[in-house]
Amino acid sequence: MRAIWKGAVSFGLVSIAVKLYSATEEKDIRFHQVHRTDGGRIKYQRTCSVDGEVVTYDDIAKGYDVGGGEMVILTDEDFADLPLSTSRAIDVLEFVPAEQIDPILFAKAYYLEPEGQAAKPYVLLRDALRDAERVAIVKIAIRQREQLATLRVRDDVLVLNTMMWPDEVRTPDFGFLDDDIETRPAELAMASSLIDSMAGSFKPDEFTDNYRAALQEVIDAKIEGREVVQPDEAEEAPAAAIDLMAALKASVERAKQARGEKSPEGTADAPPPAKKASRAPRKSTPAKKASTPRKATKKSA
Repeated sequence: MRAIWKGAVSFGLVSIAVKLYSATEEKDIRFHQVHRTDGGRIKYQRTCSVDGEVVTYDDIAKGYDVGGGEMVILTDEDFADLPLSTSRAIDVLEFVPAEQIDPILFAKAYYLEPEGQAAKPYVLLRDALRDAERVAIVKIAIRQREQLATLRVRDDVLVLNTMMWPDEVRTPDFGFLDDDIETRPAELAMASSLIDSMAGSFKPDEFTDNYRAALQEVIDAKIEGREVVQPDEAEEAPAAAIDLMAALKASVERAKQARGEKSPEGTADAPPPAKKASRAPRKSTPAKKASTPRKATKKSA
């Protein structure tokens, strides 16, 4: 891995020299735009919309559109004068329980590695965070942008998670939230039974990107001159339920069958009684897993 940032964690009067590494990487298969007839790469030139001339990087500046066709142009000197005091520091602001942070705020994850003689204070902060069962709220400047972030422990390494600023999170504004929608006790009880029948422990290694695997198989087959065999069709998402209770009961039965459980023939388990109805959240149908692509076979001579 290559460090993308170097600085120090400022922890009270303690300074811990660290290097920052991206903790994740996208595995998407990337394509280039090419000429269909000969495969030549498509190139683009940066041109000015006013005079039509090709513009070099040295002549490109940042502009802020104020509307009405007026543009405010900012230079490197304008950005240099901005107060970015945390340009080479990760300033610890406070320590909070992790459960107080809404996951919607998290953006990108980075690993922190101690640099030079900073291993001892690094381990001290790591162990103190773990013992306190808290995360550190910090500020950091990455690529000339100040960001809010957290410091937490994962696999004996400090992980920095950049966060959205509170005013960057949109407020949901949907019409159904103003409707007086209530669920019947029997429906709520059956939905709870369905959740129980599908309960499990999250094991991320059990989930795979079937679309990417199928696409890679298509690419490999073309490279090797093999026949491209289409994968098995994925099940279509079920239509919206007309009888909600019947759909819930059928879902519970299917979940139990998938787990190898059996209900008395011709009957469904009776749901436990519920005490009262409650306002219903938005309901969605769980997505079904795409089937695994079949292995391509060699093209017959």
